[in-house]
Amino acid sequence: MQIVLIGWAYVVVLMAGVEAFGPDGSVLGAIVTLLLWGVLPLSVVMYIGGTRSRARMRARRAAQASRDVDPGGGGETAGDAVAPVREET
Repeated sequence: MQIVLIGWAYVVVLMAGVEAFGPDGSVLGAIVTLLLWGVLPLSVVMYIGGTRSRARMRARRAAQASRDVDPGGGGETAGDAVAPVREET
């Protein structure tokens, strides 16, 4: 998939170059061509293409968080860390 993205970016850069340096072209037209034909579609395709990896990363973080919650594995709450002070009578 990355080779397709690189190829599309190459074509868009060439289109923007022709727009900028052509006889009836302008730099503003080249910038608009680069944004609307290049950056916007490539960002959408990359976002959709990264869905599986984001889901795997989210599942990995959730599994790690569930292991961190109960390190002892006993399911019991911890007692007081400091023993209460006894008063002598």
